[in-house]
Amino acid sequence: MQRIRIVFQVIAWALAAAIVFLSIAPASTRPVTGAGQNFEHLMIFLAMGMAFGLGYPGRFRLLLVAMLAFSGAVEIAQMMAPGRHARLSDFVTDAAASCLGVGLSYVLSKLITTRAEKS
Repeated sequence: MQRIRIVFQVIAWALAAAIVFLSIAPASTRPVTGAGQNFEHLMIFLAMGMAFGLGYPGRFRLLLVAMLAFSGAVEIAQMMAPGRHARLSDFVTDAAASCLGVGLSYVLSKLITTRAEKS
């Protein structure tokens, strides 16, 4: 179980680093998936929130605060990056998606624990 947590921790930090890089790098270097900016934000922040939740179980309240702070910090950093801009709508999407990811990982962890106790 510890190895799985470590894998999720690595994934979580890699996703956080990718988000920071993609958020402050010139817009021309950002990959475009064709899925739309809001959906792209939703998916990467949801994945990051889930990875942090699964990598650091038992720290869900701290993670919720951290996800809000991270989402805000990313938007603030964009104000300092040439050619980038911060949007309140991006913050709301990012914060909601990352907190939802943490919440989903919490539910998943509880289901796994309950199932293991019954076995």
